[in-house]
Amino acid sequence: MFISSVPEEAAEGEVAEYYRKQRAAWGFLPNYAAAFSTRPDVAQAWNALNTAVRDGMDRRRFEIATIAAARALRSTYCTAAHSKFLRDVCGDEASMDSIVRHPDGTALDPQDRAVYEFAAKVAADAASVEQQDVDRLRDAGLSDADIADVVFAASARCFFTAVLDGLGAQLDHQTAETFAPDQLASMVVGRPVAHP
Repeated sequence: MFISSVPEEAAEGEVAEYYRKQRAAWGFLPNYAAAFSTRPDVAQAWNALNTAVRDGMDRRRFEIATIAAARALRSTYCTAAHSKFLRDVCGDEASMDSIVRHPDGTALDPQDRAVYEFAAKVAADAASVEQQDVDRLRDAGLSDADIADVVFAASARCFFTAVLDGLGAQLDHQTAETFAPDQLASMVVGRPVAHP
């Protein structure tokens, strides 16, 4: 981290509660938690936004859109974490491996590929999105509500990755170690993995 943060053993009040919830969710205190230790209110607002976006759409589509956005933003942390969620929470190791082998999304099925490419475009340069980009998603079977959800997922990822990378948070070795070395190598798109 580039700034001084509250260590877990010194955390009190809202920070301690935030750390407790993050540890419960991950089985360890993730490195990103320290980025929010100066503003636990922002952490709570982020959790509310992320939960609303994620739980309001198809979870697998959320993960595919989030991975695409994270890769476009060069976030190693979010690329790996959401690859893990796609594999472990959604039970879709095949799609995760497809993205590992073809990071541009070209090996995904047509609908997933359209979502992936659109989410990457939203994250990288939302002002470049045009009607034809949206029409491609409609042609792939997405409703307007589905399309908006992909935009919400990609846009939310822009905030989180900027916080983590702007403050120097690195992917936890515990998450990194859940991948084969060649898989992990494909996910290191920005900052390196934290040392154990």
